[in-house]
Amino acid sequence: MIFRRRFYTCLLVALLTGATLHAGPADQFIQALKNSKTTVATAGGAIAPATVQVIRSWNGGLCTARIVNTGNAPVRISEVILAQAGKVLPSNTRFYAEGFQMLTQTSGTLEKPEVLGHYTDEGHYKMPKPAGYLAVYNLLRLYPSGEPQLLIGFTSCRRFAGKFYVNADTIKVVMDLEDLSLAPGGSFQLEEWALLSGKDGNALLEKFAGRINHHHPRLAFKEPPAGWCSWYCFGPRVTAQNIYDNLYYIKANIPALRYIQIDDGYQPNMGDWLSTGKSFGGNIQPVLNTIRDKGFEPAIWVAPFICDSNSTVYKEHPDWLVKDINGKPLRSDLVTFGGWRLKPWYVLDGTNPAVQKHLEEMFRTMRDQWGCTYFKLDANFWGAIHGGYFHDKQATRIEAYRRGMEAILKGTRDAFILGCNHPLWPSLGLIHGSRSSMDIQRQWSTFERSGRENLYRAWQNGRLWWNDPDCLLLTGKMPDNEFRFHTALIYATGGMLLSGDDLTTISPERLNILRKTVPPTGQAADFENEKFEVGRLSTSGSKYLVLLNWDSTARTITTRLDRPCEIVDHWTGKSLGKFSGKYTVELRGHDGSVVELRE
Repeated sequence: MIFRRRFYTCLLVALLTGATLHAGPADQFIQALKNSKTTVATAGGAIAPATVQVIRSWNGGLCTARIVNTGNAPVRISEVILAQAGKVLPSNTRFYAEGFQMLTQTSGTLEKPEVLGHYTDEGHYKMPKPAGYLAVYNLLRLYPSGEPQLLIGFTSCRRFAGKFYVNADTIKVVMDLEDLSLAPGGSFQLEEWALLSGKDGNALLEKFAGRINHHHPRLAFKEPPAGWCSWYCFGPRVTAQNIYDNLYYIKANIPALRYIQIDDGYQPNMGDWLSTGKSFGGNIQPVLNTIRDKGFEPAIWVAPFICDSNSTVYKEHPDWLVKDINGKPLRSDLVTFGGWRLKPWYVLDGTNPAVQKHLEEMFRTMRDQWGCTYFKLDANFWGAIHGGYFHDKQATRIEAYRRGMEAILKGTRDAFILGCNHPLWPSLGLIHGSRSSMDIQRQWSTFERSGRENLYRAWQNGRLWWNDPDCLLLTGKMPDNEFRFHTALIYATGGMLLSGDDLTTISPERLNILRKTVPPTGQAADFENEKFEVGRLSTSGSKYLVLLNWDSTARTITTRLDRPCEIVDHWTGKSLGKFSGKYTVELRGHDGSVVELRE
């Protein structure tokens, strides 16, 4: 009754004063998207004829669509604008968006976007976009001031890439059809997308992840792996002796690092993964056998979709490769980034049955004969390369990648699969782990940048896959506070944990910290906001605070406590005292802390 009186009072005031009752910008934006018309563009950029129609259906916050050709002639479709809204949200609205491949993330405001990393879809990978717009992919989160949060995201990625065109006043929801020919009487089922709103961002992401799992059940692996990686201490010059030295040290000092990963550098050429390069110092199989004999799991780096011009694959099987417009193997540098070593790369065509057989047999050899139980698959973006021509003329680049990955999974059986430099949403349901940031380096700017990348994606951990925040680095000349920040942040991700150091050189103090990071918790910390200063982490029987000072100068950080507790430094086990109501700590610039809350 009270509610009714208030409502009618407000209505009367509005009528008397001439004011208009209206929904806020968030609700207006939702209605604008739902009520907008669809637009279909042909391969030449023109609007498709009226005989090409999009049938769109809403079920709450979920939208499905199908495009049909009722005409008498085939039509090549470039893209479908599924919905759009203009001049609704203020241009200073904050947002976060994903990229097509894992190295691209964007934040900032609609009028002033900020790239989180160096390697963008547009600039580095040369993916096209329309003039006047930023192209982002998969997920777009919007934070209108004083309004509920908005989440727009694609919940499936079986055949087509979903993206958003964004500028200061307009947002378009777009499906990329890659110039496929739609036959008379034919139809394409498009990918589902979600339009959600609410005050609790974590709840929105939970709901969104659940719908993704409906379309792409998570490829389950019981717990996030912990191990050691050769790349950040030895790079492409890794030798068998490097592996042995660290294996023996790990066995004696920190056996919880179960997976011993041999990274890029063991192979003579990109594409010749069953051969061993001269620099490695001998056949790789005895090294893998020794890892297994010492009670550890052999792990190996492979870039399955690429090869270089000196490889056996390129020389003997040019028919396996994605083609250019003239029918010759496509040089990747002509349409995208050409590669970081032994370039330019060429690309294996996942739609070719011969390639699928090759991938399955190659990985079966590495799994069954070599004994590898963990595969880091790198350069996977090239498996979904744009600008090329596939064996299957009606396949999209998403299908090319997914078919190749399905063949790999047949060969690897029960082994752990980590996706790296991969097309993010096309990998749904096909990998156990996902790199969630750019490569780590022993410098503050990288700790900071990759740290934000990892925390923006922390919601994916344990829902879509296990996140890989890249290696934990604890050796080098950086100051202790920056190493503490880096370690606390990696711990907060809750995902995989790989050491990236030559552990034969680590100090006893840093070794003790490394020991406290394994096994990984499997749970990502929930941070209070996008400043990522105070995170809360609960594991079975324990509760933690993760505190991060991103500033270069000292800061005092205060956080509430639900109940009285003793606070203990996680790394040293030292009690910091008993606290009630709140906990206050002063952190040096670029410093981090992990503390346990004990009742």
